[in-house]
Amino acid sequence: MFAPLTRPDLGKTGEGARIYLRPACFIDRPHELGDDCLRIADTMLWFAAWHVSLRDGDAVRSAIVPVPELSDWIAAMPDRLAEAATAQRAAVSRPRAALALGERTVRLNEPQIVGILNVTPDSFSDGGKHVDAAAATDAGFAMASAGAAIVDVGGESTRPGAPLVWEGDEIVRIEGVVAALAKGGVAVSIDTRKAAVMEAALAAGAGIVNDISALRYDDRAMEVVASAGCPVVLMHAPSAKSDPHEGARYDHVLLDVYDMLADRVEACRAAGIDPARIIVDPGIGFGKGVADNLALVGGLALFHTLGCPILFGASRKRMIGALDNEAAADQRLGGSVALHYQAAAYGAQLLRVHDVAETRQALRVWRGLRDAALTG
Repeated sequence: MFAPLTRPDLGKTGEGARIYLRPACFIDRPHELGDDCLRIADTMLWFAAWHVSLRDGDAVRSAIVPVPELSDWIAAMPDRLAEAATAQRAAVSRPRAALALGERTVRLNEPQIVGILNVTPDSFSDGGKHVDAAAATDAGFAMASAGAAIVDVGGESTRPGAPLVWEGDEIVRIEGVVAALAKGGVAVSIDTRKAAVMEAALAAGAGIVNDISALRYDDRAMEVVASAGCPVVLMHAPSAKSDPHEGARYDHVLLDVYDMLADRVEACRAAGIDPARIIVDPGIGFGKGVADNLALVGGLALFHTLGCPILFGASRKRMIGALDNEAAADQRLGGSVALHYQAAAYGAQLLRVHDVAETRQALRVWRGLRDAALTG
């Protein structure tokens, strides 16, 4: 049975209790509420309340707390929880630094599109489509022309059951494509978990490392990213081994994913990676069922309290088919656009998609609605 959280409960917590603040009650016209609402970073989103959750042992209790009342709730917390809540509140409001990617600057005050370019024969949606380097390069330029701020190049499929690719083969697949796109002025990220591939891609002109293992798979990955000083995407997956989908077990999926990413952000900071260059990704579809994925989408705003930009990627993923009569991967455009539109509404700064033009159109409608609300 659900038990609501009350302010007096905060003084009766156990030693290992944790507090989580999630922006809630989003509003269209912040000027009508004044100081009774807060802005998420430097985005176009404001909210009027916090969804406060207390995790104490196996129990999770929550309450909706209006923005002006949060200070009183923090005052009722033990010092350790109060410090955590204060840090989370500050992190939500802190502007996110623009991404400096060679000649390109990607600003994060509105959602930006990351185009997916799989240079693989076996990716779940577009495997084999861009194996030829020339075709892949053309596809990358087409994505940039259609509205992708970044093109994410990957040389290894990470679908469930995909075989591990030797790093030498992965480098051969991606190196020329990355170099050609970067030379043509496209901002490129490299989707890999292997340090040698990161080094080759960065040398070829990539500007971001996107690692599904959150720099856990390869012992050298953290050092490579720290030395390069480049932005890095830390994604949640239940395993850092060859199969990133294995070993999934969640007591409370939203909070479990959050805790893992919080630990990885701290590990990166300790290793000398600039916190302003860390991006987090909840890893939709990686070792997660449909209910898990829906919980992560619904609670996406929680990740703003890490103080990092959020990358969201649900493009053509199985959850869409599960919700729509097992639609095939190439028949999931509507669901993909809907999920990424929802992520934008919760403040995700980077949307990783296959269908760039269609997502860009949806974001233009989103932006029009936000402008109308703020100026009307």
